[in-house]
Amino acid sequence: MKVIREPRVYLVGRQQVDDAAIERFLEDYGLTWQTDTEVGAERLVEAGGRVCYLSFGKGRRSNAEYIGNLIGQKHGSVLEHAVWNFIIAGVSRSFSHELVRHRAGWGYSQLSQRYVDESDAAFVVPDVVAEDERAYAVWLRAIEAAHAAYVELVEILQERFKDVPDRTLRRKLARQAARSV
Repeated sequence: MKVIREPRVYLVGRQQVDDAAIERFLEDYGLTWQTDTEVGAERLVEAGGRVCYLSFGKGRRSNAEYIGNLIGQKHGSVLEHAVWNFIIAGVSRSFSHELVRHRAGWGYSQLSQRYVDESDAAFVVPDVVAEDERAYAVWLRAIEAAHAAYVELVEILQERFKDVPDRTLRRKLARQAARSV
């Protein structure tokens, strides 16, 4: 069992602008466009907005002004062209649930608590608890008891589901029920 104090964030992917494809589009439609940013995500958001309104050409706003206007007009769908991929680890299930609940342009892949064996689970301790010795002791006893109950429940339930022919399903059924503690 591990106790985690700090989340970890890993940037594992980001979009790449295909300048040749943008140029082909502009040429096909007799348009020209220059932007004042080299940041791929900013360029894609701006291009997405300008495609919607065919607002290419000279005398246009800076990238920052243009994106600010899109946001001000509540044209948020073009912001979805800016895509980064993160792995966020060491956060509570409560935190991840809030991300999912508020959605805000995120796509999710989250740890399966049915499939993954949590016998070596990690627990995220809130700062306010970690900073108080008595509170931390109470918290630690509670998670140790919950963890031990989880491990024991998995063992009991796997025995109960021993007649389920699919071994993976057998484990999933036991783990999903045990996660209730």
